[in-house]
Amino acid sequence: MERGSGIIMHITSLPNKYGIGSFGEEAFKFIDFLKNAGQKYWQVLPLGPTGYGDSPYQCFSAFAGNPYFIGLDLLVKDGLLRLEDIENIDLGQEKERVDYYKIFKNKMEILKKAYKNNKESLEEFKLENKNWIEDYGLFMSLKNKFDLKAWYDWDKDIRFREKEAMDKYKKELEDEIGYWIFLQYVFHKQWSSLKEYANSNGIKIIGDIPIYVAGDSCDVWANHKMFLLDEERVPLRVAGCPPDYFSETGQLWGNPLYNWEYLDKNNYIWWINRIKTSLKLYDVVRIDHFRGFEAFWSIPYGDKTAINGEWVKGPGIKLFNKIKDELGEVNIIAEDLGLLTQEVIDFLKETGFPGMKVLQFAFSRDYESQYVPHNHIKNCVVYTGTHDNDTFLGWFQDEKNKGDVEYAKEYLKLSEEEGYNWGFIRGAWSSVAALAMAPLQDFLGLDNNYRMNRPSIAENNWTWRAGEEQLNEDLEHKIKKLTELYRR
Repeated sequence: MERGSGIIMHITSLPNKYGIGSFGEEAFKFIDFLKNAGQKYWQVLPLGPTGYGDSPYQCFSAFAGNPYFIGLDLLVKDGLLRLEDIENIDLGQEKERVDYYKIFKNKMEILKKAYKNNKESLEEFKLENKNWIEDYGLFMSLKNKFDLKAWYDWDKDIRFREKEAMDKYKKELEDEIGYWIFLQYVFHKQWSSLKEYANSNGIKIIGDIPIYVAGDSCDVWANHKMFLLDEERVPLRVAGCPPDYFSETGQLWGNPLYNWEYLDKNNYIWWINRIKTSLKLYDVVRIDHFRGFEAFWSIPYGDKTAINGEWVKGPGIKLFNKIKDELGEVNIIAEDLGLLTQEVIDFLKETGFPGMKVLQFAFSRDYESQYVPHNHIKNCVVYTGTHDNDTFLGWFQDEKNKGDVEYAKEYLKLSEEEGYNWGFIRGAWSSVAALAMAPLQDFLGLDNNYRMNRPSIAENNWTWRAGEEQLNEDLEHKIKKLTELYRR
């Protein structure tokens, strides 16, 4: 990985007059902003279709894209919609945050109009994506038929994918299935155009994929043998994290765990296809909770906390050797945050993938942190913070961080004159790490009212939107000057 830097901002946060960031005009303008600011990377969160809670880390499919991101302005240009179709629709435009209810209710209705106006054949697209697209189209159609219930609450015959039921619903829901496949066609067409524009302007896209899939996903419904489920397709064990300094009861995520023995017997083909698909979407793939490939915390299904879990060995290097055998060298960033065992450290070293260093975790006087800049190595990515952290200003203002903040001020020579946030970004940009990244909120000096996600709180996450006026020439010049100073 060449020395460089970039900005983290999810598609939802892009400025947009239609209620939510999209692949439309504003996305192309943001690439211009990145180029003018001297950046080489744009990092986004997972692009999959989201459900209840709107988390991009709990998607209906590991392969499909989120139709919310489809640019309505681009559909007008393509003749699939008229301007009057989109001018007066209520998508929560007046709000500074995404109103997911209005997007779900009203944008999807607009997209149905575009589907009815479509005259293109999608056969080639279906052939290129045959390993997932038909199942996904049926899955989403069935969700609507069964009042958005999770697949494990559907009628037993289709829950178990019995042939007679599959044939029946494919025929009954043929038009609806066509609609969902059309949305994927448009999603991939628009994203490919945007990515091509980014790459032609020297910007690489860093994408993000969660290690686990959602329980209510097409992946589990269509591939039940890949997961630790009982005969009724109920999870036997689920994912999470053990109790630690931050949580006495650990974290109970609830995702079904992989049946690694089954995946191994099938040469990890599902994972190979997942990485292959991701590398079509992105130039670099960041894999969340990477340590789970070495060993994962396995919790009995039905437990209310993660306390009774146990460590179970994962596939380790064997999986990634298979991926490299099939796909060659792959550009992966390993999210290796948290307390790591020597086995995980050795595993990451064996893969050769860069890990992550987060500056908000670096400045403790009580212990020598691996995240403090003098302990960085070239083969890593340094972040001021991630989507799960406080914004820099939120971290800086929090009384419980007072000791760490004082150490950071002394270590990085942070000052009000420079701007505390800019001094902190300077700490990342000046690092020996090959790549330095910061959320847009940190460049803008925004507090925790504008953070992306609060992991312990279920509501009002993933909603922050940037204003077009915030992405101005002054900010471009300031970022570019810092970037050139440290030869990024």
